[in-house]
Amino acid sequence: MNSIDQLATKLAPHYSYFDVSNRLLFTGHSHQAWPNVALEGLTDSFMSAATEVDTKWESAAEQTEILRNYLRNYYDDPNGLYCLGQNTHQLLVSWLSSFDLNENPKVITTDGEFHSMFRQLHRLKEEGLQVASVDPYSDGMVNNIEQQIDDNVCAIMLSRVYFESGIVNQNISPIAELARKHNIPFLIDDYHGTNVVPLSIADQNLEDCYFLIGGYKYLQWGEGNCFLRFPKDCKLRPAITGWFAEFDALDEPRTNDLVSYDDGDQRFASGTYDPASQFRAAKVVQFFEDQGLTPDLLQQQYREQVKLLKNNFLEHDFDPEIITLRHNRPLQENGGFLALRSPFARTICSQLMEKGVFTDARGDILRMGPAPYITSKQITQSIKQLAEVVNSLNP
Repeated sequence: MNSIDQLATKLAPHYSYFDVSNRLLFTGHSHQAWPNVALEGLTDSFMSAATEVDTKWESAAEQTEILRNYLRNYYDDPNGLYCLGQNTHQLLVSWLSSFDLNENPKVITTDGEFHSMFRQLHRLKEEGLQVASVDPYSDGMVNNIEQQIDDNVCAIMLSRVYFESGIVNQNISPIAELARKHNIPFLIDDYHGTNVVPLSIADQNLEDCYFLIGGYKYLQWGEGNCFLRFPKDCKLRPAITGWFAEFDALDEPRTNDLVSYDDGDQRFASGTYDPASQFRAAKVVQFFEDQGLTPDLLQQQYREQVKLLKNNFLEHDFDPEIITLRHNRPLQENGGFLALRSPFARTICSQLMEKGVFTDARGDILRMGPAPYITSKQITQSIKQLAEVVNSLNP
């Protein structure tokens, strides 16, 4: 039995509600199956609400702390602070509202950002924000960013793993050093990096950086479990702020003083939320620990799976006018999915779904993302189904 199947066959029975053994689920970069224990978490959240009523928030906070500790361990980041949000967009907007965009109206980003960041910045550009976008795949990326730096810049915002291509940004540390040199806050979208491409914030000297993290993909935490990681000495004062950002001071008399903020993890928090997600995710964290799913093991599994996907794809020698690899970077520079370029990407995705193969398409990119419970046989089956669809096309 190969290394892929050793782990996949061990895990699959724990995902029986999602029936992962009998389905070709290749949207692991977008939404992974939840282990069965996640249902226990949802039941626990209901019972917490039923028995504790309005005092349930202490139990909810305990679940959130389990998630924070997982992230601190994953990122080798014992001193980092992690603010919970329902989605990364909420956290991004709160963070961005910390800056005086009249005084410093310029953001440096790339052309390869996910919709949450791209759409929001694009809309703010209509209101006067200056958005300088650089090529995320250029060999001169760091130099190109430096050329865009001037007195108007309030932030640098970009991804560690690009959502469209799966390419891992090799310039995070040099960009962080550049931002540090010019005293510019640096926000890193790591939604496609967490739990698939290990990172030591300490070793890479990124303690002063900000990270957007989401639980919907490789963490298997499901919706509602996103975090903004920020430095312990952060003094930013987001203009868009909810009452949970000062929860401990609610009993104090109201004054006309400047709005204060929590000194811990809540600085960028919003308001009341549904804590069921955290109960669910905390069970998944325990499951990962029980199964020995370490960062190194997960990275090895994804790398071997993507390698097999790629090799199977290449063996079919497809017409490159119909479908081809998005890039030829080495595996160590690729995240957790295989990106394929085709002018028929959406058609292929739709026809694969009719055959029971779950993939997704973004423009002319078809993405196939495995998960730790996906076997080598399922990978081979998915590419066989892809070949049937591609060969049926009449360009």
